[in-house]
Amino acid sequence: MRKYTDKKNVQKKPYHTDRFWVAPQVSKEDVSSDEVFASDLKELQENFNIKDAYIQRGQLVVYINPGENVEVLAFLKEKLKYNFLNELSAIDWLEKSGEFEIFYQMLSTSKKKRLRIKFFIKEKDEIRTVSKLYNSADWAEREMYDMFGVIITGHYYMKRILMPEDWYGHPLRKTYPLHGDEEASWYEIDKIFGKEYRDIIGPENRDSSRVDESDTYNFSRIHHEVPFGEKPSKEVTFTDYQEEGGVFLIKSLKKADSKILEERP
Repeated sequence: MRKYTDKKNVQKKPYHTDRFWVAPQVSKEDVSSDEVFASDLKELQENFNIKDAYIQRGQLVVYINPGENVEVLAFLKEKLKYNFLNELSAIDWLEKSGEFEIFYQMLSTSKKKRLRIKFFIKEKDEIRTVSKLYNSADWAEREMYDMFGVIITGHYYMKRILMPEDWYGHPLRKTYPLHGDEEASWYEIDKIFGKEYRDIIGPENRDSSRVDESDTYNFSRIHHEVPFGEKPSKEVTFTDYQEEGGVFLIKSLKKADSKILEERP
């Protein structure tokens, strides 16, 4: 695909006044308020450089050095009995601070406790795979690379998992255009049918909120339904909100009598 070039921040203009507004965080609690978490944190501090730690919404959040991610997770699994890696991903803060925030969501079924490991990395920094410790990291790390462009070393098959191999860019970055690059609208047509079919089929519509009343080949057959692939009908079918005959002691509600409020009373 052709490389995407910036279109003067097209994502910000129609949707956002402040792309990096952060909602107020849930209150943080001291780790000493929970005996299990306090003991776990003490053991982590004795073996690793812990930058910050607190309890939030009943789970322990710990910030570590990015270079120790494998060692920390191995310690959590083997010593502290956090036997599940539920989730891992990244948060894009590139335009704000030039960094990704990486997190691993852990669960200990024996302790019935949840713990989240976090750290920050620069855009081009590499992190080591944890898929050899937790099998659940296999596809999750590939998705993090595919969607954010986070470089992960040591993974046995670090390829895109959702987007095609020749796709340019990473769709979950905040700078990625919401409807994709303009060339993306021709991607599937070119791949499946060939460029000679562009004039016949037309570009792919990437506006998820658009409803085409005349498209009887797809899901949106509204107003008056016609057989699949037939020409749309100009006839309009109106339906009432209740079954024929109404409901006993309840006023019949008709769609023609309904009103749309411009604002809540």
